[in-house]
Amino acid sequence: MADYFKYAFRNLTRKHVRTLLTIIGIAIGVASVVVIANISQCGTDAVSGEMDSLGLSGLLITKSGQSESASLDSQDLNVIENFDQVDMTTPIITDNTQVSVRNITTDAVLWGIDSNAGNIVSIQPIYGRLFSRKDISTAANVCLVDESFSKRMYKRDNIVGKTINISCGGIMQDFTVVGMIKTGTGLLQNVIGSYIPTFVYVPYTTVQMLEKRSSFDEIAVKLRPDASADGAGKLILSRLNKIKGTENAFVSNNLAKQKNGLLRIMDLVTLILSAVGAVSLLVASLSIMTTMLVSVTERTREIGIKKALGATRANIMIEFLVEAMVLSLTGSAAGIGIGVGISWILAAGFHASFTLRPDIMLIASGFAVFCGTVFSIYPAYQASRLKPVDALRQE
Repeated sequence: MADYFKYAFRNLTRKHVRTLLTIIGIAIGVASVVVIANISQCGTDAVSGEMDSLGLSGLLITKSGQSESASLDSQDLNVIENFDQVDMTTPIITDNTQVSVRNITTDAVLWGIDSNAGNIVSIQPIYGRLFSRKDISTAANVCLVDESFSKRMYKRDNIVGKTINISCGGIMQDFTVVGMIKTGTGLLQNVIGSYIPTFVYVPYTTVQMLEKRSSFDEIAVKLRPDASADGAGKLILSRLNKIKGTENAFVSNNLAKQKNGLLRIMDLVTLILSAVGAVSLLVASLSIMTTMLVSVTERTREIGIKKALGATRANIMIEFLVEAMVLSLTGSAAGIGIGVGISWILAAGFHASFTLRPDIMLIASGFAVFCGTVFSIYPAYQASRLKPVDALRQE
């Protein structure tokens, strides 16, 4: 068997340009599948991490819209907190607003949160502090902003102590920045930062006071590790509807289930894109077939001599199949190397953690070798059928 590989390398290096082009074709096909699989996995991991870091692993209680009179208030918050399955809760108020800094006005999403929101939603302080209980109890005009906001408005990282104007209750109010935060993993800001609005966080009591309201838009619920999200959600909704004297007035969103659904969709997209990339492997395999057919024509006399010296049809077939296998293996190895390199560069460009899909890499290389070998069977068969006398007559 070692002789077959030795002859294969010798024959392939004779026509090194043609061999190189064939290898490049296979490498491109394998690399395309590897890049699609690795980048898709990086995206899936990043989105999963982003959703986990944003606290999307519990429940989100909201109004269903079927009952206009129903609302979430402090009493409902206390009721939810008293469930055995519940570890922690926090009220949330959201509003689309505008923020004005240094005569620059930008659209923003205003989040009214509690002092314990950082234990449920990932709000990590970089400079300054988070909200204190005093900020909540006094409805203080303080706020939290992220790094992207400060860099865009002040061209620096830390703007703790600065005053910004936020439209709340239809009136521009002065808010003092008490903390610079990092929300989530920053994936959304890195990828589509210029298309999403600024997030600004203020005490929920401040929003209630300025907008003259006592209700919440949502209640985020962090469950205990052994709690069932679906079961806890049904119990909470049943209790709230009983207290309010309503039916189906509230909705419990199982954020973990929604996350899993999204990840399944992303896995399906990865599979479809990988299958599309595999088409290029079939095209590359056809190039191997063409290379082998040309090689048979060029080496007719050589084949005739080998058969005259006792080489069997099986020997000739194996020799050509080994050549095709060497071409496929070399192209696959090069494709994996190129694909991993491109994947790493793209992951670094999006500031996402680099993740490999060794299963897809093995499948892609195995598919390339299989197709290359299968498509070379016909040329090998043609070579093995040559008669020594006819082959030796060829010029």
